[in-house]
Amino acid sequence: MLADNYLAAGTVGKPALNIGIFLAFVLITLVVVFYVGRGNRTAADYYAAGRSFTGPQNGLAISGDYLSAASFLGIAGAIATVGYDGFLYSIGFLVAWLVALLLVAELLRNTGKFTMGDVLSFRMRQRPVRAAAAISTLVVSFFYLLAQMAGAGGLISLLLGIPDDKSTFFNAQSLVLAVVGVLMIIYVLVGGMKGTTWVQIIKSALLLVGAAIMTAWVLGSFGFNFSDVLGQAIQNSPKAGDKILGPGLQYGKTAISKIDFVSLGLALVLGTAGLPHILMRFYTVPSAKEARRSVVWAIWLIGIFYLFTLVLGYGAAALVGPEKILAAPGGANSAAPLLAFQLGGELLLGLISAVAFATILAVVAGLTITASASFAHDVYANVLNRGAAPDAEVRVARRTALVFGLVAIIGGILANGQNVAFLVALAFAVAASANLPTLLYSLFWKRFNTTGALCSVYGGLIISVALIIFSPAVSGEKTSMIHGVDFHWFPLSNPGLVSIPLSFLLGVLGTFIGGREEAGEHGYAEMEVRSLTGAGAEKAD
Repeated sequence: MLADNYLAAGTVGKPALNIGIFLAFVLITLVVVFYVGRGNRTAADYYAAGRSFTGPQNGLAISGDYLSAASFLGIAGAIATVGYDGFLYSIGFLVAWLVALLLVAELLRNTGKFTMGDVLSFRMRQRPVRAAAAISTLVVSFFYLLAQMAGAGGLISLLLGIPDDKSTFFNAQSLVLAVVGVLMIIYVLVGGMKGTTWVQIIKSALLLVGAAIMTAWVLGSFGFNFSDVLGQAIQNSPKAGDKILGPGLQYGKTAISKIDFVSLGLALVLGTAGLPHILMRFYTVPSAKEARRSVVWAIWLIGIFYLFTLVLGYGAAALVGPEKILAAPGGANSAAPLLAFQLGGELLLGLISAVAFATILAVVAGLTITASASFAHDVYANVLNRGAAPDAEVRVARRTALVFGLVAIIGGILANGQNVAFLVALAFAVAASANLPTLLYSLFWKRFNTTGALCSVYGGLIISVALIIFSPAVSGEKTSMIHGVDFHWFPLSNPGLVSIPLSFLLGVLGTFIGGREEAGEHGYAEMEVRSLTGAGAEKAD
């Protein structure tokens, strides 16, 4: 088999071909970014693409932003190695969009301007709430970004034959990660939200087409009989056997693992509506109606893609085998590239790998512009230097993108080798704990006040991050991020089951402790009318 040749040679395909196809994508997208970036004249152009995208366009971009390395590499790998339990990630990620559609998208578009902080501070004290929103945005974006950079590291190892030398911090693989970080910074500095959005649209189309071709190829190899794919996956999984088709291979072994699964599911379902880089996409359309259309398009595209991952995951198990996948340098994250190599050899591998790299580049660019916009708009323009000129605000956003890009490179080097789907699940837990309760209370609870918002954001953030640090995800297990030490005392790998309810509770307690804010309660009437009708909402330029 071709995958066996890989294990012997230490690399997949021809590195020169893999690099060539990826560079072709980079060149095309850079031309697009430079072309559309010329029209960035105002803060609304840089942050929200002038609110000029249609619902279908933004739906494609949202799916491009959302279908990250976790979706393509992590979930396919999880299904290939732990079967049904891996597919549960797909279900959680998809169901989460119903929360975003029904509770957040339209109301957020009507109420805010550029960032999540605009909504949270609409009827509360500006400075403390905006500062809290910015800190939460930066932390969630950093966690999410770690997953993308980790996926890049696994691909580099697999495709270029560059080993991850743990004995030194900066090695050949680190250099390639740095190149990814630099490209991401260029996309954001030159193109702003408009350029980033077009990169995401192109990447989304490529990813969906690539996944569709591979899915059809896998099914065609088994006479378009998915039962035969599953049967071969069982035969090729000697350790798991037929357990790969049922629940419990990863999350059903102990009582704690079952509770951990509930915690993971809660984080996935509630996390999407609190992800800052997803929320910011709702401001790129001209109206709430288009925001709603965006989400409907995104749900269809994302749902179809996750059906593809089911075939790709079990197809990788059937044609490559879980043991060979786990033995590859990228571990479980190597399942999709190895399957592409098994099906179509070097050319298909190069194309699919370029799509995977495009996925990583597009998502990290979206995260970077979200983080830089939150700092510049919420902290610089509304906390540190109130009344700052829009041009100065955009300059600060660009400088922040540079700093965030450097942090991304360092974090990516440290997180290299981790399962990307798992890292993203942690980001979802932090988003669901720190952002979602505050957003929902702000939009739907008249009594909610500044103290409640601060307690909910900071409380959810501190609790979720602290529980992650002292969980088996970080130390104490074979699969932990840090090996050789054990300082965990929290039994669950994902903190959502504890941190999300506590954040909702802290919002309530803080509200009653802080007392009534008459101005805030009067402002709620205006916010309610604006969020439901769009009267007074930001319009397209």
